[in-house]
Amino acid sequence: MTKDDFKKLQKNEVQGAALYQKIAEMTKDKKEKEILMAISKDEWKHAKTFGKYSTMSMKPNSFYVFFFALLARILGYTFIIKFLERNEDKGIAVYEKEISEIPELPRILEDEERHEKELLDMLDEERLQYIGDIVLGMNDALVELTGALAGYTLAMQNTHVIAMAGMITGVSATLSMAASGYLSSREQSQKNAAKSSVYTGLAYLITVALLIIPYLVMPQESYIAALIITLIIAIAIIAAFNFYISIAKGRAFKKNFLLMSAISLGVSVITFGIGLVVKNVLGIDL
Repeated sequence: MTKDDFKKLQKNEVQGAALYQKIAEMTKDKKEKEILMAISKDEWKHAKTFGKYSTMSMKPNSFYVFFFALLARILGYTFIIKFLERNEDKGIAVYEKEISEIPELPRILEDEERHEKELLDMLDEERLQYIGDIVLGMNDALVELTGALAGYTLAMQNTHVIAMAGMITGVSATLSMAASGYLSSREQSQKNAAKSSVYTGLAYLITVALLIIPYLVMPQESYIAALIITLIIAIAIIAAFNFYISIAKGRAFKKNFLLMSAISLGVSVITFGIGLVVKNVLGIDL
């Protein structure tokens, strides 16, 4: 291994240690703070070990720490930590063949495995308790609204009219989903019913807003192009969400992504056909 290889490993550990310390300062839960500080201390030790071979002293990049700390506030620290730990494991694993050059490497690898199997499993971030509600809201919005927009597209053939119909459908469905989520959670009594309904409603509403955007910005006659862009956005939302879940919850990405995509696109094809029937067979033209 070259000195540059050790510099790279050292840099990753230094920045990881600083970030985990920053996230620890952000969390209010005492137990979680201790877990995060323990991870940070291990990362500092690893950095010091690699520093012996790089013969350099390093400081964390302040922008890096700020950026990922901000993402931790938005996406949750569990996701960010698991994402960085996974990438760090891959980076260190590349050098496992050079284990004879780094006597400390087995201990470092054991630490990384312990982080993932013991420490990270102990993290119980609130937003992850409501993943089911987010999935419910987002998935229903993807299925219902992509289907509705596909049907409206062929029946109405005007992007602005379609957008108006989509917004009315989306807002009313959001309120309905939030109310249903509240009643369902209250009946189960397993978590805060109000928070459950908020997570469900917000996931639904945000998804609706993203899906309608193409119809708001495209020319009135470009309804087919708007539908295609909406379907691309739907696939992107599904991919992004399943990537998040695959990291935060350790679930398979490909299987869930393909299933959700098939359901959303399948419903869109069916309702597009219904729109064709409404327009041509029933003679309804808007």
